[in-house]
Amino acid sequence: MGTIKDFEELEIWILSRRLVSLIYKDFRNCRDFTFRDQICGAGISVMNNISEGFSRNSDAEFRQFLNISKGSSGEVKSMYYIAEDLQYVPADTADERRNLCQKIINGTSLLMKYLKSSR
Repeated sequence: MGTIKDFEELEIWILSRRLVSLIYKDFRNCRDFTFRDQICGAGISVMNNISEGFSRNSDAEFRQFLNISKGSSGEVKSMYYIAEDLQYVPADTADERRNLCQKIINGTSLLMKYLKSSR
């Protein structure tokens, strides 16, 4: 892994930024405000915890924030099942978003493993 100078270079951050945009697009007109606020907040948490952790002083702190981000990715993934079941989004959209969440989860796990091994 080459040296990364800014969090904007991280593939998981790039994917999470895309995820946030898609969430806002998907639920812009959703009248279920509780649902909308929850999924938007979880999406923002994915993205912001990556950037906040990157900006911390140690790999251990970064891993802690990546773990939170990973959990929020799982939350968004789960909420897309709810969105599909309640017909807020079509099944194919929900499946695409869940796949994106899984890519973020997998990438986050790999980065956490790398940070732990580079001690």
